[in-house]
Amino acid sequence: MNLATHGQEISRPVDVFKDPFVIEFLGLPESPKLVESKLEQALLENLQQFLLELGKGFAFVSRQERITLAGDHFYIDLVFYHTILKCYVLIDLKVGKLTHADLGQIQFYANYFDRERRTEGDNPTLGLILCPDKNDAVVKYTLGDQNRKIFTSRYQLHLPTEAELQAEIRRELRQLASSPSKPTTKQARKK
Repeated sequence: MNLATHGQEISRPVDVFKDPFVIEFLGLPESPKLVESKLEQALLENLQQFLLELGKGFAFVSRQERITLAGDHFYIDLVFYHTILKCYVLIDLKVGKLTHADLGQIQFYANYFDRERRTEGDNPTLGLILCPDKNDAVVKYTLGDQNRKIFTSRYQLHLPTEAELQAEIRRELRQLASSPSKPTTKQARKK
């Protein structure tokens, strides 16, 4: 409701990333043959639409940003700077289900940026893995409950069907019903 009445308000890293991202504007078919380089190229060819899907505050910095450590080369798919949060946002693209190794990789990239690229006034680097499927338990046990720098979001290559939207609304309503709520004024007076 807050989003509907006030728009996107960004005050902390968790406010930046949505789940899922809908990137149907790429025109890519859902296929087991989809490779990360094709996904990355399609996002860059449609950078304006991708920036709109990401939300406000994102500025594109680079693609395939190379990190070299002791002769070994590593490449970050997409690098952005978030102008509101004042931090780098590193995006790793995956075409398969998220794994614990993917989480370790983006954590490595974020740690490197924090030590080598972050300047005075910058906040800690954020990492985002965009993947078509994820297991939240794998994320929880790999990153721990204290991690506030690494995020995972699903992406959809097509808008959901009416049935999928109805299922999502039912899931959200169940989640809202099971979350602890603040006591009403009457309940507060009885206590």
